[in-house]
Amino acid sequence: MEFALNHMSVARMGFAGLLRAASELGCIGVEVRTDLPGPLFDGMSAGDAGALARDAGLRLLALAEVSAFDDWTSDRRAQAQILMQTAAEAGAEAIALIPRCDGGTGDLVMALRDLMPMLADHGLTGLVEPLGFTASSLRLKRAALDAIDTLDASVTLRLVHDTFHHHLSGEPDIFAAQTGIVHISGVTDPDVQTSEMTDAHRVLVDGADRLCNLDQIERLLTAGYTGPFSFEAFSPDFHALPDPVGALRQSMEFIRTRGSAQAA
Repeated sequence: MEFALNHMSVARMGFAGLLRAASELGCIGVEVRTDLPGPLFDGMSAGDAGALARDAGLRLLALAEVSAFDDWTSDRRAQAQILMQTAAEAGAEAIALIPRCDGGTGDLVMALRDLMPMLADHGLTGLVEPLGFTASSLRLKRAALDAIDTLDASVTLRLVHDTFHHHLSGEPDIFAAQTGIVHISGVTDPDVQTSEMTDAHRVLVDGADRLCNLDQIERLLTAGYTGPFSFEAFSPDFHALPDPVGALRQSMEFIRTRGSAQAA
């Protein structure tokens, strides 16, 4: 397995801290976000940020995100254009495309059709991430894949398999061949109902995990997925830990050892 680190997991660190943490953990790359406090890339230029990551032996796997991308407007198009330009200058491989999560509906095919040539022009992949929340306009990976197939866009557009959102959606299918990246996080609170789970419940994967992460990971690997597994912990309680890097290392070891034992 190859691990990666989403900046959300170390949200109190700047970009330089993210790179240090990922290097210490032996990650292959990082996902950088535009929705965290502080300037993007600690205020350095995108080109310099990309060089710093490469000097650390890390890939810039993705820059996130175009939010509510399926509510496609001229403003959303401009937002996507700016994000893609920044990602290309940094040498990132992809951008994240996040659907509406306000109870409204979106036009997935229209948005993706317009995004495709933009992505191609910048040499980027679009990572489409369904959200399992009931308020999401795109809950199922199957629906995203149907739109991608309609547009014959499997080279330009890939799925995000998020173990949290996969659990929330109740979707049974795993689309390993169409998956570009996997986001992993766990929920260990024994009292919260699935319908009540929020990002604030998302911690690391350990023996108390309720999302069946090990099963999801095993299914993906068995089906041929070879991409990165990126830690994406949203919980403020996790962010406040004095040693989040140590906790991440423990979770990696848990997944490796328990996953190997489970596969055997």
